[in-house]
Amino acid sequence: MFILPAIDLLGGKAVRLKQGRYEDPTVYSDDPPAVARRFRQHSERLHVVDLEGAKAGAPVQTDMIRAIARENAGGILQIGGGVRTREALESYLTLGASRVVLGTASVKDPELVRALATAHPGVVVIAVDAKDGFVATEGWTEVSRLSAAEVVLALAGSPIAAVLYTDVARDGMGSGPNVAATAALASRSPFPVIASGGVATAEHLTALAAIPNVESAVVGRALYDGALTIEAAVAAASGAPR
Repeated sequence: MFILPAIDLLGGKAVRLKQGRYEDPTVYSDDPPAVARRFRQHSERLHVVDLEGAKAGAPVQTDMIRAIARENAGGILQIGGGVRTREALESYLTLGASRVVLGTASVKDPELVRALATAHPGVVVIAVDAKDGFVATEGWTEVSRLSAAEVVLALAGSPIAAVLYTDVARDGMGSGPNVAATAALASRSPFPVIASGGVATAEHLTALAAIPNVESAVVGRALYDGALTIEAAVAAASGAPR
């Protein structure tokens, strides 16, 4: 299993939210590219979210993302936030993205997601962010009546790179990932699963790594708070001694 260190962008800063609440950000750095540089020393993958873009429905932090991409040269850069059109996806590719995450579009416009995945095989990651079992959209400000599995299975057969599964209630809380829900989705998903939300210890990563079809795990607040070092996270995910 791979580690995806997370950089969430808000107002040009690297922040973390608790349970997706925009009114409750914790600012960790005024220099997100420097954060990317540090993570890149230990991980070839990076997960970036344009939080303002997620609410606006279009990319906002383009200059910052371009700078982060330069620091992540040669690595896999996964970017999300406000990707609801072909133009938005392709603009992220131009900025240096390897993979692009679509969340709201996966629920509201699955045909667009299917078309983009067909045009760019292995690029599209679909985000299913669950609140009480149902997928949240519009930067987690709205909740649909579709389950994570329903959203994923509706896109079966498309050349989608992976599914990013987040339990919103656990995101940024450090209480541990929802291992049972992640395993349930992974067992049904035709695509590899990226686990996200609540990772705070090496043991959490070990539990996720044991789930078949879980490709990688996003780690955010724990890396910033010092509860988990990037070195320990990478070692736990790979099964190496810590």
